[in-house]
Amino acid sequence: MANNPQAVIDDRPMSGFQWRTVAIMIGLNALDGFDVLSISFASPGIAKDWGIDRAALGIVLSMELIGMSIGSLLLGSIADRIGRRATILSCLCVMAVGMLLAASSTGIVTLCAWRVLTGIGIGGMLAATNAAVAEASNKARRDLAVVLMAGGYPVGAIVGGSIAAMLLKSQSWHSVFVFGAVATIAFIPIVLAWAPESVSFLLHRRAPDALTRINKVLGRMGHPSVDALPDPTPSPAGIPLSRLFAPDQRGTTLLLTIAYLAHIMTFYFILKWIPKIVVDMGFAPAAAAGVLVWANIGGASGSLLLGLLTGRGRLLGLTIGAMALSAVMVTIFGRGQSDLTQLSLIAATAGFFTNAGVVGLYALIARSFDTGVRATATGFVIGIGRGGSAAAPAVAGFLFAAGFALAGVSVAMALGSVVALLALVAFARMRRV
Repeated sequence: MANNPQAVIDDRPMSGFQWRTVAIMIGLNALDGFDVLSISFASPGIAKDWGIDRAALGIVLSMELIGMSIGSLLLGSIADRIGRRATILSCLCVMAVGMLLAASSTGIVTLCAWRVLTGIGIGGMLAATNAAVAEASNKARRDLAVVLMAGGYPVGAIVGGSIAAMLLKSQSWHSVFVFGAVATIAFIPIVLAWAPESVSFLLHRRAPDALTRINKVLGRMGHPSVDALPDPTPSPAGIPLSRLFAPDQRGTTLLLTIAYLAHIMTFYFILKWIPKIVVDMGFAPAAAAGVLVWANIGGASGSLLLGLLTGRGRLLGLTIGAMALSAVMVTIFGRGQSDLTQLSLIAATAGFFTNAGVVGLYALIARSFDTGVRATATGFVIGIGRGGSAAAPAVAGFLFAAGFALAGVSVAMALGSVVALLALVAFARMRRV
């Protein structure tokens, strides 16, 4: 252990500094949660002001998902080259600019462009924070830390959604994006002050001052320094993205990507369409935002429970169970409810299981790939998944426009969780073999 900083982190108890780093990453993912869903909170006002129908609104709701796909694919591999911290700071700047420009939009085309830009920053952020949390945690608490980080997403929607509901009572939909931009900018000094570069990344990249930088971070963690660095592990030939399809990684990459792509379509159907569906039922936009907040309260609860259960059960089995119940609850959501209380309860339960499935996948990705390709793998899986899932709000919009009732659309969108379940079952069998 004297010259292996990764062993120091893996084997020693988590310090307060490490938990603070995890907390910052939770906050960043919470910021992502609000920034992604800001368009959902604003959508009833946008539809009213601009007179757009459900099909056109579905396209608008998909735009940042396309940007997230681009950002995850491009910036995930960059995070494996320049570092997690530098990537996070760059993404915060991109997100802030995108949110400010969205607030100034005067039409669908410009709004779509700025939502794509915002999505690029969010996609890169997700890849970098997932890797950063895994590498800041010890071996015993790694799954828990990643699950808690992913659970920040619905927390951001809860807090931000509550603020958005208050803003929408007295101000226009533009204020939602302005608030998101201010919150994004506020995180830049926090990351600069309290989120150091990953020791695992510094060890992997081996810059000339790596030993000094690693010992500085270990000291801030309260761990002993090392006298020298271990001999570097030979890296496989090829760029990180190509290594995801090496014979020993190909099956893992493909099955986790399919699972994420399919399930995230179900997840975003719920999160993107709740406000518009509730308004069309005759409720006020502020009440619609409140239902979406309850969906995210359920999502946060699902994340927390899954995190607590990772120490008692198998992560893969828990995630498969969440997928099954996600499909059931989204189908029940489509049956509609007679009052706002029942609607909020069903939305919260659906959010519980859909988000539990998402955070379980994040933890599986973090544990299935090593440091050299972890951010690249996260970026690839999220990028392909979010790119495909961009079709989810649009597909639902076209189904609504074609005359399908909420029940039929919900059954169709719930099939994503079923496909994800089957992919994870295949992944479990492959691991046993």
